[in-house]
Amino acid sequence: MASRMLWASRAASHLRISVFHRGFSTVLKDLHYAESHEWVKVDGKSATVGITDHAQDHLGDVVYVELPDVGAEVKQGEGFGAVESVKASSEVYSPVSGKVVEVNEELKESPALVNSHPFESGWFIKVEMNDAGELKNLLKPEEYSKLCDEENSSH
Repeated sequence: MASRMLWASRAASHLRISVFHRGFSTVLKDLHYAESHEWVKVDGKSATVGITDHAQDHLGDVVYVELPDVGAEVKQGEGFGAVESVKASSEVYSPVSGKVVEVNEELKESPALVNSHPFESGWFIKVEMNDAGELKNLLKPEEYSKLCDEENSSH
């Protein structure tokens, strides 16, 4: 385990990716987080949304992902889809408001990407944001790590 962590941090530093190692969940520094365990990566007005490593870990093996259609409007804090795992079904909430401009079609055939690559190929939707000011309502990586630590210690 320690050698895997060392390899991962070496790879992360090589790729210039900032990673927090908290318990078992990875929290990336360049993302914003919702208390409901979604992440958002912002690039201009475009926002890529997915669920966090912490969320997929608690859900277990994901077997189905329900996503909205391209063109659908999403609102910050409101549900836009669902994730079903062998353990539970969970609604997915949008961390930002805007129009869905792309949906990860790969998740229809390979929902397990949510487990194996929650921050890369396991993303859910891309949204053209209406209001970048909404980002201030989300958690910073340090705050999200603290939330995960609190949840883990209360279980």
